[in-house]
Amino acid sequence: MTKEIYPAANAGKTAAKKSRVFLVDDHAMFREGLRQLIEREPDMAVCGDAADASAALAGIPTSHPDLVIVDISLGGTSGIDLIKTIKKEYEDLPVLVVSMHDESLYAERALRAGAMGFVMKHEPSKTVKVAIRKVLGGDLHLSEKMASAMVGKFMRGNTEPPASPLEALSDRELEVFRMLGQGKAVRIIAEEMSVTIPTVNSFRNRIKDKLNLKSSTEVMLQAIQWVQDEKTA
Repeated sequence: MTKEIYPAANAGKTAAKKSRVFLVDDHAMFREGLRQLIEREPDMAVCGDAADASAALAGIPTSHPDLVIVDISLGGTSGIDLIKTIKKEYEDLPVLVVSMHDESLYAERALRAGAMGFVMKHEPSKTVKVAIRKVLGGDLHLSEKMASAMVGKFMRGNTEPPASPLEALSDRELEVFRMLGQGKAVRIIAEEMSVTIPTVNSFRNRIKDKLNLKSSTEVMLQAIQWVQDEKTA
């Protein structure tokens, strides 16, 4: 049974005439910038924020949001896992992803997890506001390029090879790959993902096989290169 948070949320929305937005991002400066962007709008207000998944899951029930904005990279767990948990506990609560990560690799994963939209952080503030209002209105938001790619993929029956070998990785495998690229030790990854060290090693071995790499060292080097490429993209 899903948790009910909307009677209180709707009551507050009627009184204030503003949609309530909850922010989840591990960068305080970005959260503050997004808060200022939203607070300048007459029809929206930030009702709470969190730097990680555990704080978000603690704050959402008392903040009564109409929308949650989530980043992909969070301390302790991935934004994809957080979206899955939010949708499991609050089925009707819409989620929008705003992230620095490449939408071509993460947007479809976010939608499969339950998000209603994906915006990259480098997009103009106008685009972010449009995305927020679309998702609040019950519509899906993707860039034209990403929407076209997903429609094309659907029409072709998903028969074409993936644009990137990383698309073959599961959500959890991609999260391990990202953290390896950030230079995190296997022990730290296990702690942050709340799994055992052998489980992380198993993820790493599956990554090696799927990417046709010869060793764990090659996995590490490719992961580091990928993270660096994302930063400079």
